Amino acid sequence: MTKIIADTTCGLPLDELEGLGIDVIPQIIIFDEKPYRDDTEIDTPTFLSKLKEAKELPKTAAPPPALYEPIFKAYVEAGESIIILTPSTELSGTFRSAEIAAENVPEADVHILDTRTVAGGLGVLVKMAKIWADDGMAAEEIIQKIKDLSQREVVYFLVDTLEYLYKGGRIGNASYLVGSVLQMKPILGLLDGKVNAIEKQRTSTKALMRLKELVLEECPKGETSYITVNHCGGEERAKQLAVDLAEALDIDSIPVYVVPPAIVVHAGPGVIEVSFFKNS
Repeated sequence: MTKIIADTTCGLPLDELEGLGIDVIPQIIIFDEKPYRDDTEIDTPTFLSKLKEAKELPKTAAPPPALYEPIFKAYVEAGESIIILTPSTELSGTFRSAEIAAENVPEADVHILDTRTVAGGLGVLVKMAKIWADDGMAAEEIIQKIKDLSQREVVYFLVDTLEYLYKGGRIGNASYLVGSVLQMKPILGLLDGKVNAIEKQRTSTKALMRLKELVLEECPKGETSYITVNHCGGEERAKQLAVDLAEALDIDSIPVYVVPPAIVVHAGPGVIEVSFFKNS
């Protein structure tokens, strides 16, 4: 049997992960040099409240290897293989933390995969890996299927400001927009795990409309697109977007998730993201 380990950047609610039997590792949020686990010590609403009062922007830290090691040891005793699906190494140090933990427990059969994504798409990969593991698929085959699926992912997202991405060092090739966009609203994406500038619009309303157009131009119809909508602080806007996309794409409903604190630190409040998978 193969066990799946995720972390909170996959964006799936903790109770859903627990119900699926997926181990989840927290990210660390740092306010004024005080660390908080984002699974038990801080959630998105609390994070936003603290952000309003903070004198400086918070930071993030990858989960320490020590959080992985007890899980590894338990699965060694049970004779289980382990797959860890991490966010893009361009955006997080989680992959390296898992590597160190695996080095510290060399008897464990650990497979660590940089998914080159984050949030909704990562959540889909985690759930699919769990389904395949429950079906009895070997770890190597699951990894190959995850790689094949991840190469077909498309991610678009909007931010209210580039300040958070810029100061957090996660801005990728969108750096040329800093200082030039003024009140413009950029549409961004992920390309090979890095933030990528797509285009810019004059208002948030136009940016959201254009985001919808881009998704409908590329997203295949039907459930196999595994499309998700993710947001922070824009629930009504995200839910309406999900309804509009579901109707246009012949999907019963599209999951809407709240972006976890470790992503909001770098994307900022007001982020809205759509992830889906092309058929080929």
